[in-house]
Parts: sequence; C-alpha cells; structure tokens
Amino acid sequence: MSITAAMPTAKKRPRRTRTKRVSHLPAIKLSRLLPSHIDLHDPLKPSLVCADCETWVPITGMQSKTQKLVPHHTGRADVAAAIRCRSSNRLVEWDLTIPEWHKALTDAIKEAASRTATTVLPKAFSPATDQTLRARAQRTPAGRLADWNTVLPGVAATDAHRQVVPAGDAPTQSPTVPLDKLKIGH
Repeated sequence: MSITAAMPTAKKRPRRTRTKRVSHLPAIKLSRLLPSHIDLHDPLKPSLVCADCETWVPITGMQSKTQKLVPHHTGRADVAAAIRCRSSNRLVEWDLTIPEWHKALTDAIKEAASRTATTVLPKAFSPATDQTLRARAQRTPAGRLADWNTVLPGVAATDAHRQVVPAGDAPTQSPTVPLDKLKIGH
C-alpha cells in the first residue's frame, strides 16, 4: 500500500516533556524508595516505580533545575481506560547519589539471595544405621542365600514347636484346632 497525501500521519512529538505544571503532591524522596524500585544505570535516563500506579515511569528534566515524573496513565496500554495518574508531574528530590543507590541495591540483592531456599540436605545417619545400609548395599544374591540357609534350621525348629499339642485336657466347647497345614486353592 502506498502512502498518499490524504493519509494522516503521526505528529512529531517532543523528546522531553516541556510543561511547567507541577503536581500538588509532596516531592518523592529517592532515599525513601526501595533500591529495586529505582533505575539509575543510565543517569541521563533514570526511572522509578510510581508510588500510586506501580508502573515504571521515567524522570524528566535531568539537565534542568527541576526533575519530575513524566505524565503517565494508570492503566495498561490498549487495555484499560486512559486515566491520568495523580503522580504525573510530581517532583523528585535527589537526596541519594548514584554510588549510594548502587551500594543499597547490591546490599538488597545480597539480602534477598540469603532468603532464597537452599537445597535440603538429608539427615545424617547414626553409625549403626550407616553400617547396616552399607552392608545391605554390599550383599550379593549368593550372600543372601547363605544367610537364609543359616536361619532356616531355626525357622524349622520354631514351626515344629508350634505344632506340639500342650499336655492336659482339650477344650470341650470349642471346635478342635486343625494341626495340618492349610492348603489354599484346589
């Protein structure tokens, strides 16, 4: 599609906000904001989080006497209604230098990193548990079979002892106890 003289074009906008209006609200002091809510990486294009609408807003007038927030809207672009934020054109008081801000930001990052969860280490075993687990890991099928063969005569003796009927009278009013092994199935 070609551009003709009849098509509207966007008007060139000034690069900086040139208004003498100032908000009636008290000035924002940078020292009272969280260091993570201030961006001074490029000193000529600083920005901060607006206290009212919680959006990142550039600070204008860096090379003039008064610095203030750029006029901005409270809603998101193309989503909410364009309502002017009450902190638009609010003065910014520079009571914090860039090195002080940078130091506060690095301290905040270190503090936040110390709050993050670390990997959970397993509880240490007691020496007896550790010895048992190591022995279990080193066992082989042949070793298990040998262990079972040493225990098998004791198991057989216990089973034989259970089958012995005690001496004395048998109960008269109850059914007899079966002494044969139960066979399940057909």
